[in-house]
Amino acid sequence: MGAKKYAQEVVKEGKRVRWPKRDQFIPAFIAAIVICVFCALILSLEDWGAGTLISQLKDLFKGFGGNGGGEAASSEVPAEIGFLWRLF
Repeated sequence: MGAKKYAQEVVKEGKRVRWPKRDQFIPAFIAAIVICVFCALILSLEDWGAGTLISQLKDLFKGFGGNGGGEAASSEVPAEIGFLWRLF
């Protein structure tokens, strides 16, 4: 299919679409914007909370590895949290 035929088909299909009237469109548009802003705020709060939690966990586990950040000795880190220490 050539570009000209494709463009003609797009215009033809656009004429078949039942476009909303202005009195339907404006409230739907405003609702969509409000929902997007709400979702962005929720995601921002979750991101901030996760960052704070990870920061606090890093501070909590900082005292376990006496060698300054490398692999901690197994006697210093309990086995239950050893896997967490290796993540940081």
